[in-house]
Amino acid sequence: MAIQLIVGLGNPGPEYETTRHNAGFWFIDKLSQQSKLEKKFKGEVATANFENASCLLLKPLTYMNRSGEAVLAMANFYKIKPEEILVVHDELDLLPGSARLKIDGGHGGHNGLRDIIARLGTNRFYRLRIGIGHPGTKDDVHDYVLHRPSLSDKDKIFSAIDKALFVLPHIMQGKIEKAMNELHTEAK
Repeated sequence: MAIQLIVGLGNPGPEYETTRHNAGFWFIDKLSQQSKLEKKFKGEVATANFENASCLLLKPLTYMNRSGEAVLAMANFYKIKPEEILVVHDELDLLPGSARLKIDGGHGGHNGLRDIIARLGTNRFYRLRIGIGHPGTKDDVHDYVLHRPSLSDKDKIFSAIDKALFVLPHIMQGKIEKAMNELHTEAK
């Protein structure tokens, strides 16, 4: 099944723009460079065109812990099934420079995923996990994700985003296994 909606998670506003938690927004920003983002469905929306396909892009403007509001609004309006959605988000459990693709699973403590799962009523959607690294202790996670990465880590995160964008045409065509193989091999 092909992807109809790509959601990049992050927090709106200039104070969050350069923080690790906005890796999903960074992905959408790179993908939508040729498109104009419009405000609707509690987010910024655009259309991305690929060789033989197009899909909707969404940056929820509801803040991370309410991301599901915008996702549900778009999914309902366009009649998009959860398994046709790709959510791009920051991932503490992956090193900067890594990107991994998967379907379903838990939220792993990620408030954006938690809200999307709750509002969609399922975890059966695709996730593109962009590695941001871990601060070392659970107590430091909140501050860590809401601060900007070092220049070196930022370069690695954008490298992972570029790798993911390279395999995105396979994802759009529903060739998930091929995309996973290329992305996961490339990220080693």
